[in-house]
Amino acid sequence: MELPAISLSPHSGEPLYRQLYLSIKSNIHSGAMPDGMRLPATRELAVSLGVNRATVAAAYELLENEGLLNAHVGRGTFVNCPAGDGGELISFASSRPADELFPMATVTEILREASARPETLRTLLQLGSTLGYQPLIEHIASRFDGAPHAENQGVLISSGCQQALDLLARAFVQPGDLVMVEDPVYPGLREVFHRSGARLIGLPVTEIGLDVGSLDLALRRERPRLLLVTPDFQNPTGATLPIESRRSVLELARQHNVTLVEIAIYRDLRYTGSDLPSLHSLDHTGAVVHIGSFSKIAFPGLRVGWVCAPREAIERLAEAKQWSDLHTDHLSQYILHEFARSGALAVHRKQVLEAGRQRLSATVAALEGTPEVAHFTRPEGGMSLWVTLRAGIDSERVLDMVAGRVSFLPGAAFAVSRRHANSLRLSFAGLRPAAIHKGVGIIGEAARQAAAAAPERYATPHMAIV
Repeated sequence: MELPAISLSPHSGEPLYRQLYLSIKSNIHSGAMPDGMRLPATRELAVSLGVNRATVAAAYELLENEGLLNAHVGRGTFVNCPAGDGGELISFASSRPADELFPMATVTEILREASARPETLRTLLQLGSTLGYQPLIEHIASRFDGAPHAENQGVLISSGCQQALDLLARAFVQPGDLVMVEDPVYPGLREVFHRSGARLIGLPVTEIGLDVGSLDLALRRERPRLLLVTPDFQNPTGATLPIESRRSVLELARQHNVTLVEIAIYRDLRYTGSDLPSLHSLDHTGAVVHIGSFSKIAFPGLRVGWVCAPREAIERLAEAKQWSDLHTDHLSQYILHEFARSGALAVHRKQVLEAGRQRLSATVAALEGTPEVAHFTRPEGGMSLWVTLRAGIDSERVLDMVAGRVSFLPGAAFAVSRRHANSLRLSFAGLRPAAIHKGVGIIGEAARQAAAAAPERYATPHMAIV
């Protein structure tokens, strides 16, 4: 079995061996590295990651001490993570759709029709435009027909949102450039810009998204190259930026001449409340870079996302993509275009929204009955919410205590400027309500045990903020 991707950052305050230890542990808890999986030898993994062998050995030793790895002389090192309690691992670790909702019959029919048309299939199997599959480009561009300056905008198809971020770093950021991001933030975003050599400033996220006051102060002091914002159902908090705050962010970006990047991959996952206009649609300068994706609303394995931006920016991104992977897989683009064009995506979205509504409701209800939770966000959509435990309860300690039964990502995984030691993200979209209640109950019990181990730290309990 192939080893999941592991990202290490020399710019992080965390030692490399501990980053590796946390990354492998997270993969074990999420099920990405299942029980019995054989890990590479320390020398082999050190070479592939570009680190010292001692770094890998130290990480393996920590994992062995916790019982997560078993080393056998002459055979190798293996994951040791039985399901526990006679059941499957309940994973809140990954923000991905529920695969039991995938309309397999529809996808099968799309593939059958393609295979019945040799000329179509031959075209899809040939090299094509770096910008992407033209019918899909036109379909995505039609979403922005009413936007200001639509005639000066272009679309580039990327291999998911992650590649779009990578292309932005390649095309717009030089080592030493300043990039402003939300804090906490999706670690894949943070690491892309760390690896580009950028200096990151983390801006606090409140109950209603990016703290605009902090942004104003930061922009007065610094001159960033990029500002990246997720206005709708921010990952990991689930927060949504109000309309006036959106206008303020746009105005501040204009005043300080900073390129504003809108990450809109959760935008189609609103379960309650009313849709708000995107930053792109509110922008009358035509300067916003808008990133979208099919991964959260449809099929994440097809890896199809897009960037809508001024044509000059699209040209720079296309040049970076040309040297990266030539173009995104055409068969995946074809499937998603047919899925959307036929109306099947709209039907599927209704089912996803209903399931998401139920699963978010189950998560909120379970957390409301957990005294060790001081606070949690209450999103109106998306895939995740942010939980803050009572002061002094370390979420990494709780994760250790529930290993083999439940997995989640601790707050430190999303840190930029602050560690978020007593926070964690719960990604609920891929779990049924019964599993959500059971999993939150297990986390709550572990948090109670952690609190009881050091009662003197809880003299002033925190009230829930709603």
